[in-house]
Amino acid sequence: MAVLEIDDDTALVAPVAKRRKLGGLFLCAVAWILLIGLAAVFAAFLPIASPTDMDMLGKRAPPSAAHWLGTDSLGRDMLSRLIYGARVSLTVGLLSSVIGVTVGGALGMLAGYFRGRLETFTVGGVDVLLAFPPLVFLLAVLAYLGQTVLNITLVIGVLSIPAFTRVARAVTLSLSEREFVVAARALGATHSRILLRELLPNVSLPLVAFFLLGVAVTIVVEGALSFLGLGVPPPAPSWGSMIAEGRESLDIAPWLAFLPAGTMFITVLAFNIVGDTLRALTDPRPGAL
Repeated sequence: MAVLEIDDDTALVAPVAKRRKLGGLFLCAVAWILLIGLAAVFAAFLPIASPTDMDMLGKRAPPSAAHWLGTDSLGRDMLSRLIYGARVSLTVGLLSSVIGVTVGGALGMLAGYFRGRLETFTVGGVDVLLAFPPLVFLLAVLAYLGQTVLNITLVIGVLSIPAFTRVARAVTLSLSEREFVVAARALGATHSRILLRELLPNVSLPLVAFFLLGVAVTIVVEGALSFLGLGVPPPAPSWGSMIAEGRESLDIAPWLAFLPAGTMFITVLAFNIVGDTLRALTDPRPGAL
């Protein structure tokens, strides 16, 4: 792989990674992501109440042994709704970023390597997509196709393609004339081999870091859509819709809004910390540390 073949002056990862140690904050962020992810995946097997079962006699109950985080304005268990709401946020955040990094990364690499008309066409298409108001695009598509997790994921994924395309193109441009690529061409390597064996391992490292940052942004976007009533329809729980429902009870039951808001905040912060740390690890510039 190109990361291991190039010398110390041009290596993208190894020298920097050796000089930097992962701190406790990074490990705490990883632990939180794993905790919230595992809880969302195995929510059906956890000993928690149904997120849609209502108890009108137990509305806005404070935290107790029966309901560890209390109940909402309809008597539904807050802990259960937080865990099931994580399914929506993480599904949209991860899958839409996967769409962005897959399509955008491929387009950016091809445009940065082949240049010419392909680059002009790709950059022009990216600029057009960036110029179109994203909120208008979201409203139009969701109003036509419906407010489902799949549709929200696809729309946000399409909107994330330009950012990943620009990152992949910029990294590919900086690498396409490096010594290991020139040497591969001199040895008669095909374009596909250069792209897959020489460039992809190096381009993928910054893209992974940017992917995690993209997940954090997408979680916020999904929460904002749900807060505005454009996310998954009720009674399916979502962090954004829980915040919207809880704002009506801030004076008598503030935890209804603070719990989902705090959970979203910690999750987004964790992804930002992990993504920023990986970005610093994959940045060869001394100032990146």
